[in-house]
This record gives sequence, structure tokens and C-alpha cells, in this order.
Amino acid sequence: MNTLALGPQWLTQLLDANYWITTFGLIGVVLVVFAESGLLIGFFLPGDSLLFTTGLLVTAGKIDKPLWLVCVLVVLAAILGDQAGYLFGRKVGPSLFKRPDSRLFKQENVEKAQVFFDKHGPKSLILARFVPIVRTFTPIIAGVSRMNYRSFLTFNVIGGVLWGAGVTLLGAALGNVEFVHKNIEFILVGIVVISVVPVVIEFLRARGKAKKAGPAAGTSAGTAASGSAPEPVRRGRHAKR
Repeated sequence: MNTLALGPQWLTQLLDANYWITTFGLIGVVLVVFAESGLLIGFFLPGDSLLFTTGLLVTAGKIDKPLWLVCVLVVLAAILGDQAGYLFGRKVGPSLFKRPDSRLFKQENVEKAQVFFDKHGPKSLILARFVPIVRTFTPIIAGVSRMNYRSFLTFNVIGGVLWGAGVTLLGAALGNVEFVHKNIEFILVGIVVISVVPVVIEFLRARGKAKKAGPAAGTSAGTAASGSAPEPVRRGRHAKR
């Protein structure tokens, strides 16, 4: 199915849940879920829309695998992805907060996840599953903060089941609705559009902040040169003593 021309072809394909499914099948679904759950490079991948579309296509018979197997594989990928993020966070530690911005990495995303983690505590591992971008960085922040591993594993499993199986089953349930079943191609195009909107908003916000920061950086250069050293990263109240 052809999708809308919403940007560069490679970006459109990466954001297109249907592209991953039709090109790589269930393996593509599992890889995307794993990457978006805890790898730095996976924050822009279509996690929610991918799971919803997967459930939809299983019901429509376009994915020739039983729904229970799809849910099990998705949940395992989500749990293992968070596990990888946690171990990465423990390894890199505070150096993650000193990493320079690049095209695929923004300090702003790390800071958002840190605030989210500090606010919600261990349950952030469940809540973050349903928040794009934050979903990717929260297990990494848990590792940086050296959250107790047993607590991390418990909330990781709960979050992986609720998000991985929950969103997939929601797509499967709606796939039984006659209107959705008859208009599945239009629904999939709509999912692509919805997936792109948060990325566009983040891009515009970052661009606006960069324009505002440009003039301010020039006027504050002298002050910054004589300023104090940056405050060290907090370990957080959920760290293992």
C-alpha cells in the first residue's frame, strides 16, 4: 500500500508501521519494539501504531500467525528492550548527560525522561510505555540512577505486558469492527499520519528553541566562561543503596 508523502522517503518508511510489517513481517515488529523500548536510536520508531496495526492485520488475516503468539513475542521484545536500556544506563552512567547533541540524539529527551522518572518513581516504567520518546529513555534513566534491579524487573514486566499485549489486542478488537475491516487501508494511512505528528511537533519545538537560544548564547558567552561547574547528575531516590 502506498502511503502519503510526508517527508523524505527513508523517514516516511521508518515511521510507517505498515512498511515494517510488509517488508520484514513479524520479525520487523519484534525488532522495532525491542529498539524503541530501550535503545537510543529507537526513540522515533512507530511503537504504538506498529502494535495497533499488527493486531489489526492479524484479525484481517494479513499476518498469518496466531494472535497469542504475536502478543507473547511483542511482550518479550518490550521486556528485553527495557532490560537492554537499563543495562546501558548502568554502564554509561552520568556520562549520558554530557553526550553532545546530534541528529539522532538530543539532551532534551534525556532530561524529559529524568523529570518523568523523578516524578513517578518506579511506576514510571509502566506509565512511560504509553508516552512516545519518554518510553525509550526511561529505562536508561533507571539504569543511570541505579534503581534496584528487582523493582525494575517487576515494573518492566508489568509495563511490557500492559503496553505490548494491550495495544496489540486493542488493534485486533477494532479489526472486528465492520467499518474498520472494510476501510483498513484508509485506517493504516491515518495511523501513519498520527505517527508523524509528534515527530513534526518535536522538530518545530526544537527549531524554535534553537532560534531563541542563538541570540541569547552570544550575550551570555562571557558570563558562561566565568560560571561555576555544572551540577553532577543525581542518582535519584530510587537508587540502590
